Amino acid sequence: MTGHDTTTGSPFAPHTPDETEAMLDAIGADDVDELFDIPEAVRFDGEFGIEQRSERAVKRELRETFGDNDDLTEFLGRGHYDHYVPSLVDHLSLRSEFLTSYTQYQPEVTQGFLQVLFEYQSLLVELTGLEIANCSMYDAATALGEAATLASRVRATDGHRVLVPELLRDERREVLENYVAGTQMVVETVPSDDGNIDVEALADLVDGDTVMVYAENPSVRGTVEEGLADIADIAHDNDALFVLGSDIVALSLLQKPSEVGADVVIGDASVLGLPTSYGMGLGLFATRDSFVRQVPGRLVGASEDEAGNRTYTLTLQTREQHIRKERATSNICTNQAWVALRTAIHAADLGPSGLVDLAETCVTEAQDLAERVDDISGVGAPVHDRHHFREFVARTDQPAPAIASDLETEGFAVHALSDHELQICVTDANARKADDLVAALAEVAE
Repeated sequence: MTGHDTTTGSPFAPHTPDETEAMLDAIGADDVDELFDIPEAVRFDGEFGIEQRSERAVKRELRETFGDNDDLTEFLGRGHYDHYVPSLVDHLSLRSEFLTSYTQYQPEVTQGFLQVLFEYQSLLVELTGLEIANCSMYDAATALGEAATLASRVRATDGHRVLVPELLRDERREVLENYVAGTQMVVETVPSDDGNIDVEALADLVDGDTVMVYAENPSVRGTVEEGLADIADIAHDNDALFVLGSDIVALSLLQKPSEVGADVVIGDASVLGLPTSYGMGLGLFATRDSFVRQVPGRLVGASEDEAGNRTYTLTLQTREQHIRKERATSNICTNQAWVALRTAIHAADLGPSGLVDLAETCVTEAQDLAERVDDISGVGAPVHDRHHFREFVARTDQPAPAIASDLETEGFAVHALSDHELQICVTDANARKADDLVAALAEVAE
């Protein structure tokens, strides 16, 4: 690099002035700036406008800024769940060999990370009963979108209808609609019956144009879906795929998806390994072996080296970077390996019995808290006469938004779903504050 002028290029790909001039001449440009169309208002003028400060001053300002945050105990759920994350997860996942690894393209130097991802996939296979799982989905919403496009590709006949529960979270539905916007598919709604899918209404809605039926267990309101096998039968009778949404903790206790006819399982796996991250997640995606060449993202496979030792490598990478563009099944690019690593470590730390114990507390603590909330004058819980997992909906005589606002003043955050409905989520992370929440709710709900 000695003698190279790197002022107009990257220090990692330097060009001499003569080389730069030759390239510009070849494309008919006078200077490098002509290659970029950047509005003047957002161009970098050489100054960031950030006052230079010492490390101590920066830390002091950040402490003051963070101190402005409300100190709330969250009883929020609806897709974002907080479970205690053992310190072991941080200690192992923050090791430099994991933090500095992006995508494990070179198996000869990333066997440890590849093995962890293989174990993560194996965990999903065991929990879902399906044969194939990957580790590259951004979150549950993108996994749902990928499931819809997979359903369209594998269906033997034409079809365009994707049926989802009316209670599906708006954010998830919007991502799904973005995914199918470039296809002929349309997203339609299935009515609910006391928090679950109305199976009779579904049977009337499904027809030969239906490519996918989606259900969630537990639902966004925390109800346990009781008619999964019936939903699967209705979908399969019409040559549609049955896609089930769930999460790792719930899957350890609820009906195994393969036993109720699920073709694809999606969800958020980061309920283990990450605290509540308000958007960041890890998409869970598992499916049948017959769809292996249609699976989006990446798979880690097991093989042998020359000495006969067990080894691991990325295989069946179906995005356009790795194969011919017209054969790509996904454009998922960002690698979620580090989050999957944390999930795998957390699950391994819990072990099979610990995972089931955690799931059981999600049932018993929600049930106990609902009973105590139901004893409060002016509040009834749960609204739905179903089994619940982690969360439940309560009906209030007083306006729910006002109650939620008053609870926030008392240091608690809950969801106000409508004028007279609150949703409350309890896990091992906030259960110690359940007594205080009940006391505060009794005071503000009068």
